[in-house]
Amino acid sequence: MAIVPTLRAAIVVALAAPVALVVAAVAPGAWVLAPALGGALLVLVLVDALAAGRIDDLAFTVRPDIEVGAEAWLQVDARFAGGARASVDCALALDGRLVPGGRAAFALRRLSGDAWQGAALFRPARRGTGMVERLWLRWTGPLGLGARQLAKAVGTPVRVWPNIGEVRSPALQTFLKQAQFGMIARRIRGEGTQFEALTEYQPGMDRRRIDWKSSARHVHLYAKEFETERNNQIVFAFDCGQTMCEPIGGVPRIDRAVSAALVSAYVALKGGDRVALFGFAARPEVMTPFIAESREFHRLQSAAAALDYHAQEPNFTLALATLAGRLQRRSLIVVFSDFTDPTSAELMIESIGRLVSRHVVLFVTMQDQELEELAVAEPADMQRLAMAVTADSLLRQRALVTKRLKQLGVDVIEAPYQLIGPRLIDAYLAIKRAGVIG
Repeated sequence: MAIVPTLRAAIVVALAAPVALVVAAVAPGAWVLAPALGGALLVLVLVDALAAGRIDDLAFTVRPDIEVGAEAWLQVDARFAGGARASVDCALALDGRLVPGGRAAFALRRLSGDAWQGAALFRPARRGTGMVERLWLRWTGPLGLGARQLAKAVGTPVRVWPNIGEVRSPALQTFLKQAQFGMIARRIRGEGTQFEALTEYQPGMDRRRIDWKSSARHVHLYAKEFETERNNQIVFAFDCGQTMCEPIGGVPRIDRAVSAALVSAYVALKGGDRVALFGFAARPEVMTPFIAESREFHRLQSAAAALDYHAQEPNFTLALATLAGRLQRRSLIVVFSDFTDPTSAELMIESIGRLVSRHVVLFVTMQDQELEELAVAEPADMQRLAMAVTADSLLRQRALVTKRLKQLGVDVIEAPYQLIGPRLIDAYLAIKRAGVIG
């Protein structure tokens, strides 16, 4: 525990310095007053710091688990033994994935008697385990000239998980209960590709479902009913390269993609399908086994938390070839990626094109709203004109890439990050109803 002067004491010294110079110039014999005043101020700082009292108990609390982008609190509780305090301040050194810059500072307020409490709101920007390393507490005396300071090692880990807030949302739970593939496993008739039974044709039915041979045999129109396919394989493939690590809306694109994928994976598990995750950058990083039950959803969340951030270009050729080699049957492959230059986009298109012949491929990318705003901004000067032209060129390249993917037979979702999750669920359900996976 150390005793230190406060900012107020430094200001007093700064104001006293010109006075001491004037005294020394007017009455040289009175120079001894300057060091005497300095000594008195030092004694006053020490007395004020001692009057602040000593720390009796100090506690730090934080949630050990939190989802990326969610809000949480860093809380400090302090109890003192006697004394009087003008203020109590706290500073924390912690991992930059928890708080930008790796530092959090806040003031404590008096609760009752000698008990003080303070808290700081934070929002983790990246997944992984971040450490709260060290805590500093400083409390000043009643005059505000002297302060006591305590440094304490904390070493508390905070695990930052993928955000699955949408999975717990009442809207999604209501949808799953009311959906055809709801919470109770049962045979679903009317859609799909597996023949189930014949039923009398009703107005409004698709005429292509009419079984003409059976209708001629019974002299009555009969239509085929099909059972919706289950046990489909869904693979969510994440590009963990440099572009996907850039923030959008304050959160890296990869984390936006992981949240959307986990929501869709939960829907797929409830629908009786099997889900796996695949992550890659310069080489494949994560490949989970297929999960078949919603009660094992936590395994997907844990695997998604292991997807790291890489400041390197992704190797689509190696990654997607590795993925294709591990899939023994036709699957739906959802690729989350982005691109910034024509060369990487060309390699991506070539690699995805090889998957289309054996699998159903869905490509998901997020609209760059900042780029769109730059492209349509009024060119007030040459710099803004150059930025607008560059942004427009990049948008044209993106449009060309998505067009080529569609020509290859790839379904493409390009939407603002807020809408990626709902759009992905809609696309998955449409593909499932069409029965093109199995």
